[in-house]
Amino acid sequence: MNLAKQSRASEPVEGHAQNSPMVRLRPPWLIYFGDVEDVGHAKTGLGLIQWRREFCAGQMRASGCHVDGGIPDMGIGEAVAAGVNSLVIGVAPAGGSIPPTWVSDLVRAARAGIDIVSGMHARLSDFPEIVAAARESGARLIDVRTPPRNIPVGSGERRSGKRLLTVGTDCAVGKKYTALAVEKEMRARGWNADFRATGQTGIMIAGQGVAIDSVIADFISGAAEMLSPAAAPDHWDVIEGQGSLSHPSFAGVSLGLLHGAQPDALVLCHDPSRKFLLGMEGSGSFPILPLAQSIEQCLGLARRVNVNARFVGVSVNTSRVSPEERSRLYEEIARETGLPVADPIREGVKAIVDRIAAEFR
Repeated sequence: MNLAKQSRASEPVEGHAQNSPMVRLRPPWLIYFGDVEDVGHAKTGLGLIQWRREFCAGQMRASGCHVDGGIPDMGIGEAVAAGVNSLVIGVAPAGGSIPPTWVSDLVRAARAGIDIVSGMHARLSDFPEIVAAARESGARLIDVRTPPRNIPVGSGERRSGKRLLTVGTDCAVGKKYTALAVEKEMRARGWNADFRATGQTGIMIAGQGVAIDSVIADFISGAAEMLSPAAAPDHWDVIEGQGSLSHPSFAGVSLGLLHGAQPDALVLCHDPSRKFLLGMEGSGSFPILPLAQSIEQCLGLARRVNVNARFVGVSVNTSRVSPEERSRLYEEIARETGLPVADPIREGVKAIVDRIAAEFR
């Protein structure tokens, strides 16, 4: 199924949120951080700045915001003067709600004719004042986290083409960044490859995708099959992973995505600075699994739908690791797993794509 051919998301719908797997955001963008206090919850905005910096005109921060994306600060008036077309909410709070303190900013932006783009679970259309402002100006309200209609139940049938899925030892360990870096490296080598987004930030970056965590559980694997349909034998779909199979809160979405993706290749993503699963640190009951155990757990489930599934690398977030420690860490992980190791931000994923070339081409 060709998602691009199904989409009409570029057409404005006054006062109503878009409902399409294709999302076309009109640049330049104003990244809205509101009053977010920590980098972890600002990953949407920071990801857009990292991967689509050329579209980011500025950032809007309220009092109490402790996040700085390193781009110019702007108010609504300055954004209008700079030609901004879209305000993108760059925050992903727990529960996906839109705080009341943000609404006046969003109303002013919509009234000024600036599209409002949200990756929240809450819908922009649930706020009458935002809807009214958008109707008045003709601004679009775009809810990125609205899954497409009529998703089928997963069939488990094998599809042509090749697929790589990023999986994690925990949540928020670089699965999106790793997938983007792998696609970029593949394309630089002239390979036929596409990044397939499964989360709100990835969808904004790619312009299309399915927000897997918003899909009804029975249809998650079907959504993944729809996202990465049959393709040419040499084509790679590089699929953004979600959650973690070992996380009590999010393993359901991870398993559905794994089965629907039917990956030929997997990359394990890991943050070596963590000892316990995200959000579970206080209990002490859920330590991060050893890498070899995570690989074994994932392969057992992946091979249910693709008997030839294999790991091709380990991607690590070494932002909190010194250069000296990083070299030692890479050696330890390589010994434990027998796989190439790379940080997609610090040095890229050449070593991992080299392994893919050796294994599959």
